Amino acid sequence: MRKHVVAGALAAAVAASGAGLALLPASAQAAAVGAHRTAAVTYTFTTLDDQADPTFNQLLRINSHNVISGYFGAGTPGHPNKGYLLNPPYGQANYVNENFPGSAQTQVTSLNNLGDTAGFWVTANNTNHGFIEWNGVFTSYNDPAAPKTAGSVTQILGINNSGEAVGFYNDKNGHAHAFRVNQGTGKFAAIVVPGTSVTATGVNTAGDVVGISTTAGVTSSWLKIGSSLTTFQFPGGSDTQAFGINSKNQIVGSYLDGSGVMHGFVLTNPLGPHSVWQSIDDPNGVGSTLVNGINTAGDLVGFYTDAAGNTDGMLATP
Repeated sequence: MRKHVVAGALAAAVAASGAGLALLPASAQAAAVGAHRTAAVTYTFTTLDDQADPTFNQLLRINSHNVISGYFGAGTPGHPNKGYLLNPPYGQANYVNENFPGSAQTQVTSLNNLGDTAGFWVTANNTNHGFIEWNGVFTSYNDPAAPKTAGSVTQILGINNSGEAVGFYNDKNGHAHAFRVNQGTGKFAAIVVPGTSVTATGVNTAGDVVGISTTAGVTSSWLKIGSSLTTFQFPGGSDTQAFGINSKNQIVGSYLDGSGVMHGFVLTNPLGPHSVWQSIDDPNGVGSTLVNGINTAGDLVGFYTDAAGNTDGMLATP
């Protein structure tokens, strides 16, 4: 694994959020993938919080070397977002600051198996810029179609080993538009998915992309492989939001059940013929669990809200 080069301890935050990824959901109402129930995978859950701010941690990605990316700080006054990497064996000494140089706030939303990272950083005037740290060098990215005004939003949410990154920008009306950007060339390309707001959230080693889209208040998730598009909702649920995908095309995210309570999920075999859905709840945060990342081994990372109202980082291992 490539050694990671870190720039100073400057921090970051989202223009929109304490809710991780500051995503604008998306949807493209389409045929749900046929669901098939099998024996559920049993997980061991571990809470991982950087004690620099134990009240708010979100774990966003985990790679094949079990390195985790995330951030602490809710983005509120006195609690700015500050990015980090967490190396195994997990413990306070192995949190490593990872922040875009000169930023007011940073979230490390993704990393690949080579140790390169991606995410977004925020200026003092709440302008969001995407970033990629490649071979120890940080580069800022803005979609050319994004408004060139203070407070504009471009965020990178996923990156693969080839340097292909995905994310979104907001237009002047606040609607999200999904994109790909090539790390080597800096060239942006739109990801076309039906929806008023469309966000690309993850990309795997093959270049398959997942995301979310919203139209008329209905939010669903999508998987795009080449020009082929599949959209889906958790069976019996709503507001399904896909946040990550691994090399086996397992997809993770969150959904609302029939009572409007949030759970994480893992979707295996999304293209069928028999897709397998599993609901995920950290035992310390039932009804508040969100799964953000999954590696090839099936390890999950995300976060939940505990009884004290704190947001805690979650690791779930099969």
